[in-house]
Amino acid sequence: MAMQAESKCGALLYGMAESFAPGWPGIPARWTSSAKSGVGTSLSEASDIWFTLSHGVINEVYYPRVDRACTRDMGFIVTDGRGFVSEEKRHASHEVAFMVPGVPAYRLRNTCLEHRYIIEKDIITDPQRPALLQRTRFSALDGRRADYRLHVLLAPHLANRGAGNTAWIDEHKGIPMLFAERAGTAVALASSAPWFNRSVGFVGTSDGWQDLLAHNAMTWSYSRAENGNVALTGGIDVPPDGEFLMVLAFGTDAAEAGHRARAALHDGFELAHASYLRQWDAWQDGLIRLDDHRPDDPLDRYRVSTIVMRTHEASAFPGGIIASLSVPWGFNKGDEDLGGYHLVWPRDLVEIGGGLLAAGGHVEVRRILGYLQTTQEADGHWGQNMWLDGTPYWNGIQMDETALPILLVDLALREDAIGEPDLSRFWPMIRRAAGYIVRNGPVSPQDRWEEDPGYSPFTVAVEIVALLVAAEFADRADEPGTARYLRETADAWNACIDHWMFASGTERGAHFDVDGYYVRVAPIEGDDGVLRLQSTIPVRNVPACDADAPACDLISCDALALVRFGLRRPDDPRIVSTLRLIDQLLKVDSPSGPAWRRYNGDGYGEHADGSPFDGTGVGRAWPLLTGERALYELAAGHTADAMRLLGAFESFASDGGLLPEQIWDAPDIAERELYFGRPAGSAMPLVWAHAEYVKLRRSLRDGAVFDLPPQTVQRYLVDHTGSEHAVWRFSHKLREMPAGKSLRIETTAAAVIHWSADNWATVADTPTDDTDLGMHVADLATTMIAAGGRVVFTI
Repeated sequence: MAMQAESKCGALLYGMAESFAPGWPGIPARWTSSAKSGVGTSLSEASDIWFTLSHGVINEVYYPRVDRACTRDMGFIVTDGRGFVSEEKRHASHEVAFMVPGVPAYRLRNTCLEHRYIIEKDIITDPQRPALLQRTRFSALDGRRADYRLHVLLAPHLANRGAGNTAWIDEHKGIPMLFAERAGTAVALASSAPWFNRSVGFVGTSDGWQDLLAHNAMTWSYSRAENGNVALTGGIDVPPDGEFLMVLAFGTDAAEAGHRARAALHDGFELAHASYLRQWDAWQDGLIRLDDHRPDDPLDRYRVSTIVMRTHEASAFPGGIIASLSVPWGFNKGDEDLGGYHLVWPRDLVEIGGGLLAAGGHVEVRRILGYLQTTQEADGHWGQNMWLDGTPYWNGIQMDETALPILLVDLALREDAIGEPDLSRFWPMIRRAAGYIVRNGPVSPQDRWEEDPGYSPFTVAVEIVALLVAAEFADRADEPGTARYLRETADAWNACIDHWMFASGTERGAHFDVDGYYVRVAPIEGDDGVLRLQSTIPVRNVPACDADAPACDLISCDALALVRFGLRRPDDPRIVSTLRLIDQLLKVDSPSGPAWRRYNGDGYGEHADGSPFDGTGVGRAWPLLTGERALYELAAGHTADAMRLLGAFESFASDGGLLPEQIWDAPDIAERELYFGRPAGSAMPLVWAHAEYVKLRRSLRDGAVFDLPPQTVQRYLVDHTGSEHAVWRFSHKLREMPAGKSLRIETTAAAVIHWSADNWATVADTPTDDTDLGMHVADLATTMIAAGGRVVFTI
């Protein structure tokens, strides 16, 4: 008789000696396709688990946080013992549908390409515990059900890593299961149907896939695989009716995971499904019905988008919403890419907050604002991206990510998601953020696409709006001096936009027959990295600020932000000429409709041969930008064009209604699953794209752009407010200024400006005033200096 081996759970493996799998540590771990067909979670706080679907199987499951992936995938392999081996994710056609509209409960139907079998699955999470439930029906199309053997394969990647996992066979309270554990996280796989065999092994060497492929049956029964890239395999004794329940449960250790798996099996699918359905129905019923006018849409894409936005929120970090439950080009990424897109980008978070507001999700937006308060850094900025607890992942700084949260507070106030009593709560956050902007703006170390420093239309536009909004809050907080300085700074930056970012008289403009255009990012003027304590500024009859022609090579759709944020009219000739160039250089007319690339020269996307982005590539078209263009058309009064673009936006979605980050914008490459106008290999779903879709639907219903700030519209488009100042600071050293303006010197410490307008024949000393925002300003009396004069100063 074989020796009894005590298991990790404390139970015994009777009738077999513990057998260690060979082939340690397995091949390097990889994630999986980012082309998701569904995402879901329970709205119960007791069920801190999230799931994704792709190619007919469960992909990444996240636990106990939405930024912590714990599996690669879980799917079935079918054999007949005589040479037929079929893996459902590779050898079947896949259909996905919602069990109930507006609820992320999915029905998958995988039909064997050889018409031998059908596998149907109903998938939800258990509202009472962190467990994923998969009700499965296996049917034979050729022969009898008993002619086939069904095997489940699970690839655990616990706590965001495929390496270092340990897997074993065991039972919990008499229920046979498969287990894995790493870094204080455990998973248990249980089935209502009996197992006819179980095995664990190292991926690529001793895993069940290798066994089944080689032998058409499970011939290995390894009981343990330690500290590697592991896989769990179980042969399922399918009952006569073909239906059984599989449970994937998580815990801090194997006992906890096993307990939850057994409890979920005991309660069954129907009880969990009824609770799951009630919670989602109640939430959807509380939203604005923006789908009433779309009876022709069988998917109800509006409700798909609200599902996506709500599903990506953390339960333990209320208001924390990650960018995507996916790893772009995950099949080519390993443990070196810990974050994927399951990180919080403050920009995406604010855009998602806007989408939730457009849908009437006031409670969720209040949580987002609370989360932003908690994760703001002491100096007022937010990290480029971060884990849910606020720990930075990348270390870049983007000024728009500090400005956008201010705009969300204002939008929430206008939509009555917060009220006047809340203003004192949010003013400290706004004040710190505004202080960071005036100390470090308007130049961003990186533009919103996270690459190049300089003046960016999107970033500068957002900063200007944020300063005006902050000024209104300063007035409410009885800080009139702060309000005045914020408005004056916004006015000065707005007056400089064209000289910073509008290029005219260029070869590119002549080639495309336009007088000028806004560039993607203009280089920082007048700052060569040398800190000079003496400056000479000529006074000339120039229309605005210091400017040589900005860099003219890169054109971006970001110029539309000047309209979206109320700084330029839609019919402004500068905007119109820029749009002509955008459409010439960036527009893609795909079979699904028009889309736009981010900018010419973009390198984020698949290579020309369709191979995945690996740090280099070719920028592809973004559905998100189709939504932004539709909002521009609506602002311009072209409602029919906006509606057509809405249709194109929808057509870029997957069969399950999920919107991708990018679409493939070249001829089909079928072997790489790349089809012109269909989702490419980047993130899907991109939650920001779904938020933009909802805002577009709301805007079309209202007949006006939903999130257009009234402050800039009134101040710059109606009142035509200009600026009295030309601003010099160490990060932005003017070389010339317009006649008739006051020269404002800004420093980060108290100073005296020793200056002259007649080459030191006479001098004046002007002390700086403290703005109480970390900037000190001195306004020099230069308004009477004639054109051609010169101002010289030392600090």
